[in-house]
Amino acid sequence: MAKISRAQLKQLVEAAIFVADQPVSAEQLQLTVLEGLEVSKTMLKDTLKELQLDYQARGIQLVEVASGYRFQSVDSLSPWLGKLWQENAPRYSRAMLETLSLVAYRQPITRGEIEDVRGVSVSSQIMKTLSERGWIKVIGHKEVPGRPSLYATTKGFLDYFGLKSLGELPSSDDFIGSEVSDETTNILLSDATKDVATKGQPTESVAGEATLRTPPDEPEQLH
Repeated sequence: MAKISRAQLKQLVEAAIFVADQPVSAEQLQLTVLEGLEVSKTMLKDTLKELQLDYQARGIQLVEVASGYRFQSVDSLSPWLGKLWQENAPRYSRAMLETLSLVAYRQPITRGEIEDVRGVSVSSQIMKTLSERGWIKVIGHKEVPGRPSLYATTKGFLDYFGLKSLGELPSSDDFIGSEVSDETTNILLSDATKDVATKGQPTESVAGEATLRTPPDEPEQLH
């Protein structure tokens, strides 16, 4: 296997993460740009830590999310960076945010259980939209009559909100009480990250944080 200096390794890893369209894991780096090079897992781990420290005091940071490492702008700069793009920030209904919140905090959960907590029926369009965005998925079926689908969040959900794991979510005691309120449905969105657009095209989270929109996308029926 070919040898590579620490300085060259650092440059290569930095460039690979920067040009990637998605977060890149250490395993992906080993199997792609570092294939055939004499780089141990420990050496790569140390290099990633060095890069994180290098960018710590800058406007761009190297962060680790569920799917791997990516560069993103510092959250505090978003009010000014958002002016670079004129399109509207993505907007989500209260019903959709409440549904996503319940899946995140009470997974695995069925659609019926979500409806029991919210007190209204959950439209099929909401579940379809969350699935198409790659934020939730069916992970099985509950062993009760009708065998309803069990929903859970995905790595894509964690990536979008800049989280490494579900353990980094705000405390459920602060988030879900006896009733899901307008205020609590915004907790997750306050942590949405601002990705660095490597090819000059901003992602949704670069343009601005998602905001709450009422009324819901479609009428809901009370139980």
